Amino acid sequence: MKRIDIFPHIFPPAFFTKMLEIAPDRNAIKRWLNIPVLHDLHARLRMMDEFGAGYQQILTLSLPAIEYLAPPEKSPALARLANDGMAEICAKHPQRFPGFVASVPMNNVAASLEEITRTVEQLGARGIQIFTNVNGRPLDEPEFAPIFEQMHAYDLPIWMHPTRGQKTADYATEQKSKYEIWWLFGWPYETSAAMARMVFAGFFDRWPNLKIITHHMGAMVPYLEARIGMGMDQLGSRTADEDYTVILKHMNARGRRPLDYFHQFYADTSVNGSRSAIRCGLDFFGIDHCLFGTDCPFDPQGGPLFIREGMRAIDSLKLSDADLEKLYHGNAEQMLRLSEKIARRPQAHK
Repeated sequence: MKRIDIFPHIFPPAFFTKMLEIAPDRNAIKRWLNIPVLHDLHARLRMMDEFGAGYQQILTLSLPAIEYLAPPEKSPALARLANDGMAEICAKHPQRFPGFVASVPMNNVAASLEEITRTVEQLGARGIQIFTNVNGRPLDEPEFAPIFEQMHAYDLPIWMHPTRGQKTADYATEQKSKYEIWWLFGWPYETSAAMARMVFAGFFDRWPNLKIITHHMGAMVPYLEARIGMGMDQLGSRTADEDYTVILKHMNARGRRPLDYFHQFYADTSVNGSRSAIRCGLDFFGIDHCLFGTDCPFDPQGGPLFIREGMRAIDSLKLSDADLEKLYHGNAEQMLRLSEKIARRPQAHK
C-alpha cells in the first residue's frame, strides 16, 4: 500500500550550511550533524528504501523556526533558500517526495505573504509550516491574520509544529526548565494552547474551511476531550476580570459548543508508535481528519524506527481497508491536492 508521510523533517544542503553559520545557539544546532538522514539526502534515500517504493514523504523543514534564526530584514532570504532547496529535492526525486511544505518568515508578515504566493504558484508547495508561537508571540495576534486568510483562500493546509526552549522555566522561581521537561511536556502544551487560542479567537468562524494539521496527534486535546467539553461549556465562570461568557454565547448562538471547534483541526500519527495514542486521536478527530506522519528522523536510530513503529501501530488497529487507505495516503492526496497545479492567487474568502 502507498504510504505518504506528511510530517518528516529535513534540511536542504545549502540551507543547512547557512543555518550552521548563523544560528544563535550553534552548539544546539550542531547536534543535527549526528543525524545524517536529516541533512544528507543520499542517507535519507537509502533509509527510505527499507520501506519499499510505496513509502513517500512530504518534506517539512526542521526546527529552529526561520524567525528564530534571522531578524525580519534577513529572514525572507533565509526562507527562500530553504524553499528553493526543498523544491529542488522534490523535482529530482518526485516518486519519493511528491511535495513539500513551505517555510515562511513569520517575523515579516508582508514577506511571508509574498513567499506563500511564490512557493505555491511557482514551486508547487502544498502548504506552509508555522510554529505554535512566533518568538514568544501568540498566533492569534491580529498582525498574523493575513497569513491565515491567504491559506484559507488557497484552500491548502497549515502544518503547526510546537516550539518551546529550555529557557521557558517549569516554575516561576527558576530560570530554566529542567530534565528536558520543556520538550517532553512543554511541546504538547504548546500545541494545545495554540489550538485553544485559535478556537476562542474565532479562527473557524472567520475561516470556516481553514485546515491546520497539528503535530503529534493533536497533542493533549484528544485525551482531554471530556475536560474540554464540560469544562469549556462553563467558559467564563472561572474568570473575574474579563467577560468570556460572550464568547460562549456567540458559539451557542451558532448551535455549537467550544469542543466542536477543536474537532475541526487535523492531526498526524507522529506519536512514536503508540497504538493507544493513535486510537484516541482517531476517535476524537475522525478518520477524515487524520493523516499518516512519523516525525522522521528524530528517533534513537536516526530515522527508521519512528517509521517502522508508526506503521506497526497503525496496522495493529485493524482498520477497514477504506479507512487504512484514507489514513495512509488518501486524505493527504485530497487535502494537499497533489494531482493539481495551483497556478494563480485566489480571491480571499469572505
